[in-house]
Amino acid sequence: MEWGKAKNVLIFAFLVLNIVLGYQLWANIQDGPSLNGDAYDLSAETRAIMREKNIRLDSNTNIPSETPKLRELTFRVTEKLGENTRHTLEHPVDSKIVFNEGELNRELGGIIPDLKEYSYDRMEDGAFILTRMADGRPMFEVRLALYFSNQKIVAYSQDRVELVESDNPEEKEQTVLPATKALESLIFGHFKPGTVIRDIKLGYHGQDFNSETQFSAPSWRVLLEDGKVYYVHAISAEVFTEKEEKGSSS
Repeated sequence: MEWGKAKNVLIFAFLVLNIVLGYQLWANIQDGPSLNGDAYDLSAETRAIMREKNIRLDSNTNIPSETPKLRELTFRVTEKLGENTRHTLEHPVDSKIVFNEGELNRELGGIIPDLKEYSYDRMEDGAFILTRMADGRPMFEVRLALYFSNQKIVAYSQDRVELVESDNPEEKEQTVLPATKALESLIFGHFKPGTVIRDIKLGYHGQDFNSETQFSAPSWRVLLEDGKVYYVHAISAEVFTEKEEKGSSS
């Protein structure tokens, strides 16, 4: 091939490459800075609404892809968390142990009942919040609060429950709603402009009916940066918020 023709082919190839790269850059600009990688698991229509309302996922937030089969839990409450059940530690311990399961159990396992059944969830109002686990998933309303002050855990209060077999033998496990579908229902119908989504987690959620026997359904919990919490029933897709539930139970 003559050098002149080869040069023209190379120039044309670089021109095409520049056009492709330019289009990709334009597409990224159109998507805007509010969308991280996980947002592309959502539908194009949902992403458009997110851009329009400036709704975004926190940079550290992932959208779970799991869709396991789960069933409702039945349990009995044996101790309810509250200020009247706050237990002061005789010997406060270093607060950083809450992030190390082994150290936490060594220091407080002989003091706090069933401590191994709880797993760290988040920090809230001067306390580390742990949730009771069932089959490897959190029971969002069954909590252990470790209160801290001056980098020391100084007291705790605890929900304690006893799991029981369901009274309905015909109840079967069902495949849960994907997290993307749960999130899309919130984006379209509940989130305000400027909402930042901090965490999405699958566990069990149930309203408090002030009775000994409680029920907790598979649910997606969505935490927002402003502290608001949404629960989406992972079978029926019904939406609840903590504020609405506390208001209805008062």
